[in-house]
Amino acid sequence: MYQYPKIGIRPTIDGRQGGVRESLEEKTMNLAKSVALLIESNLKNGDGSPVECVIADNTIGRVGESAACAAKFEREGVGSTITVTSSWCYGSETMDMNPHYPKAVWGFNGTERPGAVYLAAVLAAHSQKGLPAFGIYGREIQDISDNSIPEDVAKKLLRFARSAQAVATMRGQSYLSIGSTAMGIAGSIVNPDFFQKYLGMRNESVDSTEILRRIQEGIYDQEEFEKAMEWTSTYCKVNEGTDDNRPEKQKDRAGKDKDWEFVVKMTIIIRDLMKGNPKLKEMGFKEEAIGHNALLGGFQGQRQWTDFLPNGDFSETILNSSFDWNGIREAYVVATENDALNGVSMLFGHLLSNRAQLFSDVRTYWSPESVKRVTGKELTGKAANGIIHLLNSGATTLDATGKQKLNGMPAMKEPWNINEEEVKACLRATTWSPANRDYFRGGGYSSTFLSEGGMPVTMCRVNMVDGLGPVLQIAEGWTVEIDPDIHDIINQRTDKTWPTTWFAPRLTGKGAFRDVYSVMNNWGANHGAISYGHIGQDLITLASILRIPVCMHNVEEEEIFRPSAWNAFGMDREGADFRACGNFGPIYK
Repeated sequence: MYQYPKIGIRPTIDGRQGGVRESLEEKTMNLAKSVALLIESNLKNGDGSPVECVIADNTIGRVGESAACAAKFEREGVGSTITVTSSWCYGSETMDMNPHYPKAVWGFNGTERPGAVYLAAVLAAHSQKGLPAFGIYGREIQDISDNSIPEDVAKKLLRFARSAQAVATMRGQSYLSIGSTAMGIAGSIVNPDFFQKYLGMRNESVDSTEILRRIQEGIYDQEEFEKAMEWTSTYCKVNEGTDDNRPEKQKDRAGKDKDWEFVVKMTIIIRDLMKGNPKLKEMGFKEEAIGHNALLGGFQGQRQWTDFLPNGDFSETILNSSFDWNGIREAYVVATENDALNGVSMLFGHLLSNRAQLFSDVRTYWSPESVKRVTGKELTGKAANGIIHLLNSGATTLDATGKQKLNGMPAMKEPWNINEEEVKACLRATTWSPANRDYFRGGGYSSTFLSEGGMPVTMCRVNMVDGLGPVLQIAEGWTVEIDPDIHDIINQRTDKTWPTTWFAPRLTGKGAFRDVYSVMNNWGANHGAISYGHIGQDLITLASILRIPVCMHNVEEEEIFRPSAWNAFGMDREGADFRACGNFGPIYK
């Protein structure tokens, strides 16, 4: 079982014995316990377990106690820290000095003891020492006897903790490339320096022929394969779509059945390559049983694979969904076309939300005028200003059908909140169309569905820029429903066998969000990662921890939370983000 990192809580205190420290011990430790309870009651890891907190054995008043706390945190597997105090403390003696831990400080806003003064002093020390920290300072004064956490403080504590846990979870994990660069796509030119220095991850790579070897030599769990085929026949094969290929390119029934068996084996093997499988050790394949410790992966597919073998659409779709033949589970993160940068973007959304992620082409902007010209009808509702067609053959999770429900509305939920009927509804909404053999000469099956409208979603993308490094783009908006006649006409113009999501970004009237066209025109690559929920503010906090500047977003300014050192880099907040990230550089450099 994977051991998730923990969050360390550091209760700091005025170290002066003889009346001062003694009067603060209980108060300070109670604040630490309140923070731990807040986090453990509200945040979960990907498997549904609560995010665990570790509190220092005692309050920290001098450097020796800081060192003892640091040693405990190393033993306990802490990955980030929150320092809590209700009083003045000796800043440079009590601060967290671990360069790899994301760190925050909450200075209790009370007048009896100057916790806010310590907050300001220690944040200055963090900035001066090049160890940026998030400052948390409540708006309202609290009485010394009040150990509650105000709503504004709780909001920042949880935002930091959620993002810090994501950063710590990535550290030490791997990205697995299956194959190499797909069709000249820049994102699939995997940059190991980016993974190592910015994310603390390593890169693993296997040739696509490893899948063929394992199929041909039977290096997969045969019993699981039988179980998977029964499930696939019941819920997927039964929904096989019409073969729209030209007659001479259509496979016969035996060929199609063979493809079903192939793609199911392929799905099992890709998962085993990422995570390992103890069953393989029982079968005598000790090396293959280990896996690549991959938190995420990518499958090249096009074109060397898909020119003569079934495509990866089924495998990518099922792995990226929150369920398969083994039941409801945490979604894997697998990037189509080995687009590692979009895979990382999906990983950010997954770790922040614990939900499955969409991988899609940011394919087409449809203006209201173009829709009216082509279809004779008008867009309405949230689609009225135009829509972006998210469409791609590949890793569009079945969760994106919108057949899961939250308060009666279409949703994509955490796996522990999904029920069996919702799984079946997602599967019923999906047709498995024989692949377009002009695109995919080897055949296979593409998932075909239309996402329900009304889901709040956030699209993001990491891009690499020479001389600048990684930058992050964010666009919050909604999935939208359009007139079925409009959908039928414009969806047919690309490839009707692929899954479609109609996206309307939230507009601000300025910059890249002046209108829908500007969002499309400013998007930095052909792919985007889409997460359920408006999580742009969390993505901004996460990016600042990783020193990745945000070049485009439509998040309200009051929701933005970055380390306090960013305030020193100018009054324009977004320009300051670039300057601060460039100044401090990646965490793991």
